[in-house]
Order: sequence, then C-alpha cells, then structure tokens
Amino acid sequence: MPFFCQQCGECCSHMGVVHRIREEIGEFRFLLVNEYTGEVTPVEIDPDKIALFEDRSIFTSFPEACPFLRRDVAGERICCTVHLSWPEICKEFSCWRILILDPAGRRSGRVMGARYLVCEDEQLYSIWRKRLDEIGVVDDGSWDRELITLAEEHGYRVYR
Repeated sequence: MPFFCQQCGECCSHMGVVHRIREEIGEFRFLLVNEYTGEVTPVEIDPDKIALFEDRSIFTSFPEACPFLRRDVAGERICCTVHLSWPEICKEFSCWRILILDPAGRRSGRVMGARYLVCEDEQLYSIWRKRLDEIGVVDDGSWDRELITLAEEHGYRVYR
C-alpha cells in the first residue's frame, strides 16, 4: 500500500529552518528557497486554502514550522497550503515504512529506517518486545513479516 499522510504535521513542524520564503512574486505566489541546497521553487497557495494561509496561529505551537503549514478549519488536522505546487523534497518524503493503526484507526506505531519501531501504544510495544526476544536476529524482510503478523494477530491494521 502506498504512503498516505495522516496530517499530523510532525514532518513539517521544523521545516521552517529548511524552507524560507525568498520573495512574494504575486498574489499568494512565492519563491521558496531550501536553505540547505539553495534550490528555489515557485509555489502558490492552493485556491481552497487561502483562508487557512492567512491564519498564522500555528506558529504559536510550532515556531519553526514550514511557512506554508496550517491547521484546518476545525483545528484538528495539519495541512500544507501549497500542496499542489510543493517542492520536490516534500513530494519525496515519507515519515514511515510501515504504519500500524489500532482497531479504531489511530496511529499506534511506525517503522522508520530499517528496523526502528516508534510506538505510541504501550500494549503494542510490550507485545513486540516479547516477540522480538523470541525470534532473535533475522533479515529485514523476516523482521517486517514478523512485525506485521504480530500486529495483525492482535487486531492492528498495517500499511506498507
């Protein structure tokens, strides 16, 4: 299954140190510069997100956020206001290799890198630690399959 964004905002909450608006080149159009690479990308606020872009309150919680990160109208999700024209670095980003959701659809864990399980769910973490000790060291593919099988056996949903 391809990556899908849960709109948590973690990925972009510090991207303001990477992305900086170099200049405004028109109404809701900007030149964005990547401070690390020097790459300049023209971006435009998505037409359906202009009202969101004008609300800068997100920077109270995330002072280093990407200049285009905003909360949705309900304030529950985080969204990119330049999604239709975002830079290549954003298009290529995926914050997990394997995503694990609990039965209610809430994020419980993520596998990042080769074998790094980030767990928000103590029960899942406890179950995994016990199984990991039982299976010992295996290749990465077997490790992934063990994790997926274990999660699904305990009612979690897994996305790759």
